[in-house]
Amino acid sequence: MSAARAEGADPTHKRAGAPRGRRPTIKVTVVDQLGECRCHHGHKPGDTFDFDHDRGRMCPMACHVGFPYIDILRYGGTVPGNEPGTAKFCCPEVETLNVFLAEVVDPDDPASPDGPAPQRQPRG
Repeated sequence: MSAARAEGADPTHKRAGAPRGRRPTIKVTVVDQLGECRCHHGHKPGDTFDFDHDRGRMCPMACHVGFPYIDILRYGGTVPGNEPGTAKFCCPEVETLNVFLAEVVDPDDPASPDGPAPQRQPRG
């Protein structure tokens, strides 16, 4: 028996957040560039990433800035000043300032941005 149950915790209580094993897909898109210099990581407006599978291709600085917003979206929260299910953030490179848009992609919701989540091909 767990220590929480032994102390009288309610065993029917459900934790908040995404159901276990069912986190929504987060799509990250470069939507604008406010600075004048080319991105040192090669990103440009129109680039799109699946955060779980492609973040190794994303600039580490942008990932670092975006992670808190992505985590908020992933577990059902909203970011003030943004539409529900979205969050905009900028990379910290002052001379580049790429603007990223993170969006929840729900494979069960046809109204979700871009419809179903992209399917990954198995490695062969």
